[in-house]
This record gives sequence, C-alpha cells and structure tokens, in this order.
Amino acid sequence: MDVEKAPGKHCPEKKGGGSEALKKEILELKKLRNAVILAHYYQREEIQELADYIGDSLALAQIASRLDAPVIVLCGVHFMGETAKILCPDKTVLVPDITAGCSLADSCHAEDLKKFIESHPGHTVISYVNTSAAVKALTDVVVTSSNARKIVDSFPKEEKIIFGPDRNLGNYINSVTGRQMVLWDGACHVHEQFSVEKLVEMKREMPDAVVLAHPECPKPLVMLADVVGSTAALLDYARKSDKKKFIVATESGILHEMRKSCPDKEFIPLPPSDSTCGCNECSFMKLNTLEKLRDCLRDMNPAVEVDSEVAHLARLPIDRMLAMS
Repeated sequence: MDVEKAPGKHCPEKKGGGSEALKKEILELKKLRNAVILAHYYQREEIQELADYIGDSLALAQIASRLDAPVIVLCGVHFMGETAKILCPDKTVLVPDITAGCSLADSCHAEDLKKFIESHPGHTVISYVNTSAAVKALTDVVVTSSNARKIVDSFPKEEKIIFGPDRNLGNYINSVTGRQMVLWDGACHVHEQFSVEKLVEMKREMPDAVVLAHPECPKPLVMLADVVGSTAALLDYARKSDKKKFIVATESGILHEMRKSCPDKEFIPLPPSDSTCGCNECSFMKLNTLEKLRDCLRDMNPAVEVDSEVAHLARLPIDRMLAMS
C-alpha cells in the first residue's frame, strides 16, 4: 500500500481493518466462486483494498455490463446491486448486506413518481441512478453525477424534463445548463449534513486549500466550492492538480483513494454540521464489512433479484445512459 499523508487535526487517520486470515479466506472464496468484487469509493477502505474494481456509480455499471465472471459481489448499496443484476440477468449478484439502502433512493417511491409524472404530461423523465429498479422502469434515461450534464444537454433546449430524485443535483444541472427542469424533492442525507459555516471557517484558516464538492451538496455549499463533480471527477482533478491541499465535501470513503493516489497531498474532509470530526459517512455504505463479504461468498447469499418485467423496463434507460456515456 502507498504511504498516505496524515489528514491532520480535522479527522484522525483510519487504518484498514480485518485480520490477514479473514482477508485470505475472502480471496480463496472469491477464487473458488470465480467471482469479481466491485466496490464503490464510499466503502470501507479494507473492502476497497480487496476489490477487483473500485469506482463511482457510472464506472461500476459500465464494468458490470462487460464482466464475464458468473458471480458479481457488489460492495455498495442495494440499488447498485439491482443495477448490476439488471445488466447481468444471467449472473449471480451478491450484496454483502442486503439491507444497505440509500436515503436518496428511499425519498422516491415508484407509485409516487408515477403520480408525479401523470401530473406533468409531456415531460421526459430523467432519473438519477440512486433509485430503485421500479423507479428506473418509469424513466426515459438514467444519469449519474458523472454524466448528468452531458445527457441533459443532449436534449433540445425546449424539452420539458422531470429530474429526480436529487433536488441538489437537479438545481446544479439547471444552473449550469440554463434549464428549468421540474425537480423531485429528494436529497442525500450525507451531503445535506455538510456545514456551510464550517466550510467558510476552513477556507479562512486554509486559504491555499482547493474546495472539492459533490453536486449532491446544497446550493450554498456548491457556490463556495472551487471544483464541483462526481467522486471520480474530484479524484481525477486531485490527481492532476499541482495544488497540495484540498477540502473535500463528499462522503469520506473517497479520502482513501485520494490519499493512496496522491500521497504527497493533504485531503481534509469537510465536517457535518453536528460534529467536530470530519468523518461524514454514509451509514448504509458502511454496513458492508469484511465478515459479511466473506459470508456472502461462502453462502452465495444474499443474492439480488429483480422482477423480470421491471428489469426489462429498467434496462432500457440504463442502456441509453451507457450508450451516451
């Protein structure tokens, strides 16, 4: 492992967990099952270290769509497992903790979205990937934070669009494209918790630091950021930048890959409003552990299943997204 730069007073450095025996057992089971492990950047760092591929939602969807392995272990949240299963219906898709949900996906239920669509006739429906398969089935095209602007821009300016469920991402896309998309009123609880006041204070204390923010953050915070982008885009910027200090406003799991990729740079997490620690973590993402990863490979359970009719309808907007990305 590359040497990682200490994050400083704002957040104690975290080391990977799990015994070497447990990690060895996981690797042996992975080989036995002929499995591939995919992990989101927000996963525990010890899971990221064992994964075959790590990435954001777009990258994981792209990887899943071209894998040959018969078993995919998706270390993320439930909607990510559903997306992998929709793209790979003949494969076994495992999620270490099937109860790992998503506050954003939970803010938009299919039956409620259906009524919303009916109340806005003539609108194209664009849904963020952080949604259930049932919501995707009601959607014309899916987007991620990596490609949302590109896909929205592909539609004529006069196109009437419903965008959901993240109002913050929708507001950001409206602001940079000049659109007036109708927005679903949902949000990610992690990004909603970031403190604008603490960001102002940190910018005053560290005027040389570059502020990196995810577009799921509220508008006041996005307006204070120097760079706004998906987790993959923020990581790429940090790698290429000649700057040495960064304040990071997204889930703190991304710090592991940032520090690993750029050991000579300092990455300081922006704290949530109710804490003096910079560890603004997604409790759902962190439900996955090495023990649960081992168990799911051993037992081939829990496996993600998606109703065949829902999966068929949901695959169409996902395929459109992948073709446009």
